[in-house]
Amino acid sequence: MTGLSIRNARVLTESGFHAGLSVTVRAGRIDCVGGERKPAGAGGETFDADGLTLLPGFVDLQVNGGGGVLFNDAPTVETLGAIGAAHCRFGTTGFLPTLITDEIETIARGMAAVDAAIEAGVPGVLGIHVEGPFLNEKRRGVHDASLMRPPDDAAVELLTSLRHGRTLVTLAPEIVPARYLDRLVDSGVIVAAGHTDAGYPEVRAALDAGLHGFTHLYNAMSPLASRAPGAVGAALEDPNSWCGLIADGFHVHPAALRIAIASKPQGRCLLVTDAMPCVGTSLESFELQGRTIRVAGGRCVTGDGVLAGSALDMAAAVRYAMSALDVDEADAVRMASGYPADAVGLGKELGRVAAGYRADLVLVDEAYGVVATWIGGRQVFGRGADAPVDA
Repeated sequence: MTGLSIRNARVLTESGFHAGLSVTVRAGRIDCVGGERKPAGAGGETFDADGLTLLPGFVDLQVNGGGGVLFNDAPTVETLGAIGAAHCRFGTTGFLPTLITDEIETIARGMAAVDAAIEAGVPGVLGIHVEGPFLNEKRRGVHDASLMRPPDDAAVELLTSLRHGRTLVTLAPEIVPARYLDRLVDSGVIVAAGHTDAGYPEVRAALDAGLHGFTHLYNAMSPLASRAPGAVGAALEDPNSWCGLIADGFHVHPAALRIAIASKPQGRCLLVTDAMPCVGTSLESFELQGRTIRVAGGRCVTGDGVLAGSALDMAAAVRYAMSALDVDEADAVRMASGYPADAVGLGKELGRVAAGYRADLVLVDEAYGVVATWIGGRQVFGRGADAPVDA
């Protein structure tokens, strides 16, 4: 791989934003960040950023679909390529393709597809997020309650079988026996609570046993009340767990999101999209497990008005965090890059513009529209980019 030098950029570094910097990339990794115009090397490329802002690529831990395809419908390498191609247009350079509640056979196919995609070098695939079927039907949201079930030995063995990348599992702690939670945690699976009706004591016990985080905080979980703190109260109180936030103006009131951000230590709130097939398309509807989902006004809803994932992309989530949640620019970007990378144990590899990190980068204009995207030093979107990313 040839070298790359991105010049004349306003760059988000660990110490904040600095204008007039160059970022040099060699062999897919950041070699140098500095004020001098470092040459790209023999046969290298240069890219003039024209003073625009260069950020770490966004990392999204909850992506159901994009580009017109849903991972559940076709858990294949080709589907993963199409989803990645859609989301890189909005600055996402790493993602966990997400399976919502489905048959165990579908989960097995999805995990095999992720392993094959990572082996084949499909850009952006970091592992898998299995959201169900070990959920509480009382908090099912759009998930199919008829497919929900407690885990067994075979299911837990499957969930611990991914050979490449990270595995994130969303479950309801009250549905999963402690021995299975222990096995998942001990095997390195990242476990999050979601679609749960558990009370505060049950969630607290799960946190003590190794529960890592909370999937789409507030949505589909027992709320915070004066004498029943619920899953939300446990999440906000705990300093070590992370909370995924869908910042689209529909899933959660902005005041509730601001409360979460103020309650948790810096770095523990992160942005997720929960994106559906409509992202990156002009689709006005799509099918979800036999139901027609309408896409209108930026929302994805069933016929009876239940939210079904989102039409959100990560660049829009960052803009919303800055405009509606009063998050400063640097932290809003980190909520979409470094913090989610940290949450899944990839914080020393992804999510920062620093020497040694993978050259996953996004260039944005003054309005935070995405101008160009690089994954591993290869430009995958924007002027001068290669052919669209595919499998």
